[in-house]
Amino acid sequence: MDVFPNKMVLIFFTALGIIIGAALIGSFAAILCREPPVGTMLKLAREIKVWAIVAAIGGTFSTIEILESGLFQGEVRAVVKQLIYIISALAGTQTGYYILMMLSGDNR
Repeated sequence: MDVFPNKMVLIFFTALGIIIGAALIGSFAAILCREPPVGTMLKLAREIKVWAIVAAIGGTFSTIEILESGLFQGEVRAVVKQLIYIISALAGTQTGYYILMMLSGDNR
């Protein structure tokens, strides 16, 4: 799974799954606590975006190390790859959030 396009797709769908899964399971908890599930679902989805990105790219330390080596040792290709992985994770989280907004009927 180290091929660049495959890893990019994996990161996208991992971030998407984290957002959707966390928001849906969190909305079940809201039902148990007699809170509005749709509002809780959207709030959780907004709040967990950063954590979904970090989890999808495999943690921050390896990414920071690769960015550091790319910047200080001249490995521009590694920096570009990591930036594309981060953008892929951002796209996955945003897509998941938009899916949840469509499911909830929220038209912001």
